Amino acid sequence: MSAFIEPPLNIPFYLRIGLWISRRITGRDLLPGRLLAWYPKAAVGSGIMEALVAHADGKLDKRILKLVRLQVSFALACPFCIDMNAYDFDQFGITGEELAVLQSRQDVAAVQTFSDREKIALEYAARIAASPPSFPEDFVRRLKAEFGEREIVILAATAAQVNYWARLLQALGVPPAGFRDTCPVRSW
Repeated sequence: MSAFIEPPLNIPFYLRIGLWISRRITGRDLLPGRLLAWYPKAAVGSGIMEALVAHADGKLDKRILKLVRLQVSFALACPFCIDMNAYDFDQFGITGEELAVLQSRQDVAAVQTFSDREKIALEYAARIAASPPSFPEDFVRRLKAEFGEREIVILAATAAQVNYWARLLQALGVPPAGFRDTCPVRSW
């Protein structure tokens, strides 16, 4: 399976540096960066956004942000995003049972390992990924009771970033990068 278009033959030097960094971090030559070379402004903007993503911030640990990324990836059914965000889920203490919740194969109430904060963050991520998004007053009250303003912005930005990538990659027909192939647990 390949994308709808091929990458350009000539990629500007400054974008090749970004591709090299991406390859060093992920261990793969990722197709999205090469495709974005057709429009270097989009490549640079996307690269900056990716470089500034939150991985942990105060009480928002790596696990909760990983859960948000996974929730949006599954909600939008983006093969590349699921592959990229799910391959190392177990390193964040995410169980197969929790992964089933993110895939809508199991009800969140049936899984006791999610904290209340995680449950609200997951609901928030799902609401952000929905079309159209919906944030009833009752939900916003619960969200604000669990998270501070900065945390809400980080959660929203994290979910929006995955939403951006999902929509862009699906619009270009980008297939998964093959992270799943190297994962010992293949439950998605």
